[in-house]
Parts: sequence; structure tokens; C-alpha cells
Amino acid sequence: MDEGGVDGLLDKDRRGPNLKNRTDERTEAAVLAYALEQPAHGQVRSSNELRKRGFFISPSGVRGVWLRHGLAKFRDRLKALEAKMATAGLVLTEAQVQALEKKKHDDEAVGEIDTAHPGYLGSQDTFYVGTLKGVGRVYQQTFVDTYSKVACAKLYTTKTPITAADLLNDRVLPLFEEHGLPLLRMLTDRGTEYCGRAERHDYELYLAVNDIDHTKTKARSPQTNGICERFHKTVLQEFYQVVFRKKLYTDLETLQSDLDAWIFSYNTERTHQGKMCCGRTPMATLEDGIQIWEEKFVA
Repeated sequence: MDEGGVDGLLDKDRRGPNLKNRTDERTEAAVLAYALEQPAHGQVRSSNELRKRGFFISPSGVRGVWLRHGLAKFRDRLKALEAKMATAGLVLTEAQVQALEKKKHDDEAVGEIDTAHPGYLGSQDTFYVGTLKGVGRVYQQTFVDTYSKVACAKLYTTKTPITAADLLNDRVLPLFEEHGLPLLRMLTDRGTEYCGRAERHDYELYLAVNDIDHTKTKARSPQTNGICERFHKTVLQEFYQVVFRKKLYTDLETLQSDLDAWIFSYNTERTHQGKMCCGRTPMATLEDGIQIWEEKFVA
């Protein structure tokens, strides 16, 4: 009162923001459009994908735009998409359909896996796709390199040690040999297709013949193999839930062909936010990791 008089008792507004630091209108419009185009993508994925389109904005910048427009949460972006669809009569893309149907609960927390270079540790698991009329039960054998996140997958009608070993023999080892990399160790659960007496079990025998160590997850702890589990959620949401709405499959070969095309896109075009990828594609991460392998073991 003594220093400011009556005016000193009044509330003062905060200093106005410096608009020069704000994201330009063109980039902000691109961020908002992408939020409705791919509502399931987080701020890091959105930043990486927008960079491919020529819009350079950080993940925190993306979040800042979302906050200004009330789109910070996944459910808020879904509500905005539904509102725009209702008013504009939009025809939704498959990505938008799957985002609207995506489950609300998040992944279970999983621990980090120690991995030094591509081929240091591979993760393998079995995914039950479903039952196709005229085919029967369909299982997917999945391999994910824990360093680069490069994935391989093949479909089978049975879940046996032979099919588990066939994935490695047909898809995985040829891929690593093509890049001059070894596969040192495999991480699997304790399913019967992966574990058994070494002298009688086809999968264990295949690993021994190729000098590949075998590490098994803790019993009743699927999150220990969380890299494969997370990939299974991705392939379910981004591939199977989409293609099964588009096409009626009557044979395994057609589904395998479409799966191969999606896997190629996943490895070479889709940016990944993994610890080692840092916004690169899995295949680019694998190719960059070859130098690490050569420095540590070849030199």
C-alpha cells in the first residue's frame, strides 16, 4: 500500500506470450490435420512422420499445438475425429477406423532388455491369428531383433517346434547373413514349441546346430518378452484388423503375401520410437548397427 497505493492491491495479469516463438500457422495446420488423420499416434511418432512430409517440429512442439486445441489426449483426438466425421460427412480411412476401435487400456509395463548390436538378442513368440474357413487355426511365428526392432513373421496352421525353427531357417538367418551379421542368442517363452529335451526337440537342436544360445523368460511373466508382445499388438491393430475388413481370405498363401508386404513396410518405411531407433526405421537402425558390430568384434 505504501509503495504502490491502491493499484498495488489489484491483481496483475501475467506477461503476454511472445508470439514470435509460436509455431507458424502452416506447421500448426499440418499438426492438427495429422492428429485427425492418425489419432492413435503419439507426439514423438507424429513429429517423425511430419518430418518426412517436410514439417520440422519437435515432439514437445506437437504437444504444445495439441494443448492449445484440446487434443493432448488420445480420447480427445478421437472425439475431434468423430465430431468432424459427423459434421463433414467424412469417409474414414482404415487407420482412423482402427484408432476408433482401439482399446483404452495401455500396455503393461515391461522392463528394458540389454542389447548391444543387431543380432545380439532375438525375440521370438507365437501369435494366434484366428480361424479361417477352409484353412483352420492360423498361428504366426514372430521374430523381432531387440536392437533394431526389425521383424520377421510367417504363418502356419500348427504350433510346433518345426514351425518355430522354420521361421529362423527361412526368414531370419538369411536376413542376417545378407547383412553380414550373426545371431547370437534367442529369447523365447517356455512354450512347448520352444522348450524340450535338447537331443529330441527340433527347435533346440536347430539352435545348437547354428551355435545360437537360448534364453527363456520367467514362468508366467509374458511381459519379460515384451518386445514381441508389443509387436503383436501393432500387427493386430495396423494389419489384421484392417485387412480382415477388406478381404475374405480362403487360403494361407494370400494372407501370407499381404503380411509380407506389411512387414516390408514396417521394416523399411514406418518410423520407430524404440530406444535404439530414435525415429529411424528398423532397417535403417540395423544397417547403422553393423558398424557397431564390426568395431566390437571384427576389428
